Amino acid sequence: MYLLLGRQRFKIITSALKGYVMAQEYSINAKVYRTTDSGDWGIEDMLAYFKKHGAMRVSDLHIKVGVQPTFRVDGDLMKLRGQVVTKEIAEGLIFPLLDEKKIAEFKAKSNVDSSYHYSDLQFRINVFVDNDGPAAAIRALGSDVPKLEDIGFPNDVYKDIVKLQNGLVLLTGITGAGKSTTIASFLDRISETKACRIISVEDPIEYILKQKNAVVSQREVGRDVPSFTAGLKAMMREDPDIIFVGEMRDTETIAMTLMAAETGHLVFSTLHTRDVTGSVTRILDYFPSTRQDEVRNQLSLGLAYVISQKLIPKKDGTGRMIAMEILNNNNYACANIIRLGKLEQLYSQLQTKTKNKPEEKMVTFEHHLAKLVKTGKIDLLEAQKWVNDYQCFIDAMNTITV
Repeated sequence: MYLLLGRQRFKIITSALKGYVMAQEYSINAKVYRTTDSGDWGIEDMLAYFKKHGAMRVSDLHIKVGVQPTFRVDGDLMKLRGQVVTKEIAEGLIFPLLDEKKIAEFKAKSNVDSSYHYSDLQFRINVFVDNDGPAAAIRALGSDVPKLEDIGFPNDVYKDIVKLQNGLVLLTGITGAGKSTTIASFLDRISETKACRIISVEDPIEYILKQKNAVVSQREVGRDVPSFTAGLKAMMREDPDIIFVGEMRDTETIAMTLMAAETGHLVFSTLHTRDVTGSVTRILDYFPSTRQDEVRNQLSLGLAYVISQKLIPKKDGTGRMIAMEILNNNNYACANIIRLGKLEQLYSQLQTKTKNKPEEKMVTFEHHLAKLVKTGKIDLLEAQKWVNDYQCFIDAMNTITV
């Protein structure tokens, strides 16, 4: 009996000591990287670089064995001037951002998602292993949610979206296009103006939403719920008015998200697609042919808006701004096109239904890019890199007057 108690006590003490040693070994303040002209840096100095230049300009930090730490500034990669990162330096920079549990998970699975708060910035972190050793992608997110008016919408469609009672609002774009920021702005405005229940499931939580008129609960996959699907199932018993699903990653999550939108909830979610038509197609592609008709019908009834966005470098070199493509499905013609599966006809709706009416307010990427060029906000050559349909862009350039 005394031996058993001794072993248990020994395990507890050993575990505590390991945690203490790990905390000491991987300190946020440790100066483990030598720069060429700025002295020794730790990960805290690198996070301070985001703070100094702003998360809208400096979006990411990449740490990889064999190259210098690399920031993404205005969309372009910029290496620090200094020594090449070794395995020991990589661990010294990355592990201070993870707690003991996350480090253990990384060592067991060679991949882990996490988040970290520094000053007034929130960071989303993915740590992984490549052929050279440990690596990390660290993305900065401002803790202050921008106002909807400052996002960069081409019209005032955001006012209509805030007033929605139900339906699916889908934000799409490539990684780093600002989808989470736009959704956070919507949720923050709704929280200001409505006494409602907002529940999210995210991986990881990116923006911490303040409690205003709404009651907000945010849950993180892996910490608070085991998966998006499990979080959604539980959420349906928690009396939500508004649901945010961080990403529609698989068939079951998409099916449950569509069901939530159909059953009277306002749902926000994201997809990694490059335009509106591709977003609808991607959802359908997750399902077998035997379910295509059913899902098209669900989308035609439950889908409210698809907003695809890209971040384009500004002409004056002071950062990036959003270009958008917007589908308003609160429109019989669009809903019918989706129901019948004639998705190639959606683009013409985006081109023609552009009036300032609740059932219209649509826009193509090409039209919004042309407008940004005409108003001197982005450069013509830069815009041409981002268009999906070059001829439609030329046509828009020839017809838009400012």
